[in-house]
Amino acid sequence: MYKIAKDDLNSLFRLIASGQELYLPENIGGQVNFAPWSEEAEVDLDTLKTVKSPKDAFFPQSENLYTVKRDGKKLSVEPEKLKEQSFVVFGMRACDTAGLKVLDRVFLSDPVDTFYAARRAHGTVVALACHEPEESCFCKVFGVDCAEPEADVAAWIIDGTLYWKPVTEKGQALTESVKELLEPADDEAGKVEAEKDAVRGIREQLPYMNLSLEGWNGDALAEKFDSPLWEELYKPCLACGTCTFVCPTCQCYDIKDYDTGHGVQRYRCWDSCMYSDFTMMAHGNNRTSQMQRFRQRFMHKLVYFPANNDGMYSCVGCGRCVEKCPASLNIVKVIKSFQDQGGEKA
Repeated sequence: MYKIAKDDLNSLFRLIASGQELYLPENIGGQVNFAPWSEEAEVDLDTLKTVKSPKDAFFPQSENLYTVKRDGKKLSVEPEKLKEQSFVVFGMRACDTAGLKVLDRVFLSDPVDTFYAARRAHGTVVALACHEPEESCFCKVFGVDCAEPEADVAAWIIDGTLYWKPVTEKGQALTESVKELLEPADDEAGKVEAEKDAVRGIREQLPYMNLSLEGWNGDALAEKFDSPLWEELYKPCLACGTCTFVCPTCQCYDIKDYDTGHGVQRYRCWDSCMYSDFTMMAHGNNRTSQMQRFRQRFMHKLVYFPANNDGMYSCVGCGRCVEKCPASLNIVKVIKSFQDQGGEKA
């Protein structure tokens, strides 16, 4: 284990960025999101959760796939190059690194998504443990430990010092490249263990941490799908798609063409199952009501995904949907509503 004073982190960022790209949480216009580091960046490692998850470092909100160019009657197709530059994503939280495991199941399964695979191969994740989880958090419900994130490097900020623990080969390589700025801290492991205990103590007091997933699994298809509860739950839904765009595990995308005037760019961009034109085909849409679209989102996270991924849920309990939904609809409310239906105390 190593350490570096928090006041010296700019030197660390500068050294990392000298050899590869660096993305970290920045305050831009009053909102904190991951962005490329620069000397002028207002880095914010204190905000617990960025507005959007940092998944777009690996699955961008929009990315070109290929370009078709016309020269007279001749057409040429130029595929977009795969990611070749190494990069570091610094400051992801445990819930966000757990979200990458969900995306890996989707994009690295056969047939492999080569764009995503290239980014995963070239990206190194430095995850920051939470210091004070918030009321909207419920990561423990889905097996995520906010006090000890799973990443290439795990880090903790304690009393003005950042403690740095390389975990994987990528993490060891990054550590070697910045070792000149790090001090050995194996004799301070007790401080980190005490911090973990304190964080877990806070976590246990949060209102959603004991949410029960009883009855939600890959075998609950008929029971949950046919429940009349959906007809009541969906009504306040505005179909805005906010929940899907802040979510670290949502992976739906659309493919579109853009006429540049000199050719056509084909690109993909995030989409939402909450939109009425999602998966629209010539004959229309298979889910014709907002109730059906609302049900699809939560059935996918709690039933369909675990049914096809060895019991893994497609939610990591980050709480972003709890905070951002303008109609106060979220996965917690859905789970608790089904608990109430079953006569259990919510």
